[in-house]
Amino acid sequence: MLRILLILTALLLVACGGAEDRAAAPERAAIVDVPDAFDAEAAFALIKRQVAFGQRPAGSPQLRRLAVKLRKRLPGGRFEAIGGEPRLRNVVAVVPGTRPALVVGAHYDTLVKPRGFVGANNGAAGTAIVVQLAREIAAAGRPAGAPEVRFVLFDGEEPAKGLPEEQANFYETGLRGSRAYVDRHRAKVGAMVLLDYVANQGLKLPREATSTPALWEELRVAAIAAGAAEQFPTGEGPAITDDHTPFLRAGIPAIDLIDWTYPGHSLQDGVDKLSVASVEAVGETVRRFIDGWRP
Repeated sequence: MLRILLILTALLLVACGGAEDRAAAPERAAIVDVPDAFDAEAAFALIKRQVAFGQRPAGSPQLRRLAVKLRKRLPGGRFEAIGGEPRLRNVVAVVPGTRPALVVGAHYDTLVKPRGFVGANNGAAGTAIVVQLAREIAAAGRPAGAPEVRFVLFDGEEPAKGLPEEQANFYETGLRGSRAYVDRHRAKVGAMVLLDYVANQGLKLPREATSTPALWEELRVAAIAAGAAEQFPTGEGPAITDDHTPFLRAGIPAIDLIDWTYPGHSLQDGVDKLSVASVEAVGETVRRFIDGWRP
């Protein structure tokens, strides 16, 4: 009964909302089953566990230790090598279904500088939500005919030297895990959702300018159903080169969830700047999106 009431509530919100909401509400995306509540407290605890490892640049001993922990937490988790990068590895899990699959991902490495950077939001938050989603969806199982869902933690998103903004070509010096994943799996993937800066206080996630508009509209319907329309406002944010970019370049629809107003490249990025409520809003929204998405 609770699920039915939530579905009706979401439909009424779409029907009664403003013109912008009605324009951004594909009918098939609104009629989805609503899952049980996302465990935001468990995800937030995993953010703290990652931060406790300290700064975690790609290939570092501490990141490799963390990767082992994350693999164990993912249902059926495994490592996937990144060509040309012997110390780097993506961490992946698959919940079976039909293909093409939906990829839900985040990067789990941190910047190499400034010294002492712990990446609470820039790395740990998206990773924690992806892991928790994988656990919950695997436990619930997929209904007959539902698409396969692939959960991917990308290594090497940050460049090996310096900050992304210091790179002459960040696409080539960073995004190492996502570029490798697309090279290997592009034929099996129908869409991708990236979680990056998604847990800060006062979270606002307008559509990142390069994100696929139709896919974003479906996600926003899920946000309305989750009671998270405030965190997913209408409008457009800046264009950002991120782990969704290799998917877009391969012709795969993709969304980047990132609050670019957050100081994610500074020592301010600590757990004290995050919010369980933001984690819950994103987790609930993406869970509903996963349950409703069809290629």
